[in-house]
Amino acid sequence: MLAPKLRVARPTNQLPALIHFYKDGLGLSTLCSFENHNGFDGVMLGHPQAPYHLEFTTQAGHVVEPGPNPEHLLVFYLPDKVQWQAAVDRLRQHGYVSLPAYNPYWDHLGLTFKDPDGYHVVLQNADWQF
Repeated sequence: MLAPKLRVARPTNQLPALIHFYKDGLGLSTLCSFENHNGFDGVMLGHPQAPYHLEFTTQAGHVVEPGPNPEHLLVFYLPDKVQWQAAVDRLRQHGYVSLPAYNPYWDHLGLTFKDPDGYHVVLQNADWQF
């Protein structure tokens, strides 16, 4: 049986800034992008072999109302310390600053960053086991 894939889709007013944060800062790859597809422009970012990707879209003439709060999280589990530190360093090199997590649990093994839309992204230096 094939494992399902996850797409997190989110509208934005700041598509170029989000691409910079997730691609240049976090190191995700552009999997595909589109322009004027039924009035929408967008990009899908992720890792080619990962079972997830992030889709960000914008629509000309439409303003997206802000929706984040400190508990809206994307959590990336990076168990390898070198890989985790490289991701943290890359975000910092692009001018992003970590902030205390609303839930202190995330501060024990991770760092939290805010994307340009105000959503929190946690880089957790741990293996996800369930």
